[in-house]
Amino acid sequence: MALLTINTVPDPILRTKCEEVEKIDESVRDLVKDMLETVDDPGRAGLSANQVGVLLRIFTYNVGGKLGYIINPRLTYKSGQQDGEEGCLSLPGLWFSLQRSSFARAEGIDLDGKKVVVEGKGLMARMIQHECDHLDGHLFTDRLQGKERAKAQAAIRNI
Repeated sequence: MALLTINTVPDPILRTKCEEVEKIDESVRDLVKDMLETVDDPGRAGLSANQVGVLLRIFTYNVGGKLGYIINPRLTYKSGQQDGEEGCLSLPGLWFSLQRSSFARAEGIDLDGKKVVVEGKGLMARMIQHECDHLDGHLFTDRLQGKERAKAQAAIRNI
């Protein structure tokens, strides 16, 4: 296993939609293991495959002492609202206030091809939505509005 290098803005891979995993082979197994090791660090809640240079629909997470992964996740349900500060490993040091759903559920598969459901509220819900956005080629700053969006755009220009 290895700690992976995290791509940062303005790397164009972060704006590229990831492809479904068609076949779970050794390279996918190794990627998941390496992503789990990389996300298993204090202050890291989630990590998508395109953040480490791979255009596959996979994300790993480390929320509330729960370490896991999901392959081919699809956001299937969300409800409620929460306000909070959000950051991103691909935008180091930048945090902005963003409203997200307070509950989210994603469905996908595991390394054995079995159905997996990842769901939760609070930080877990925020992470699920954030990582699904990454896999579709979007950054959390794309969802900002008004003054927060202007602050983010100015900060990103200075990266």
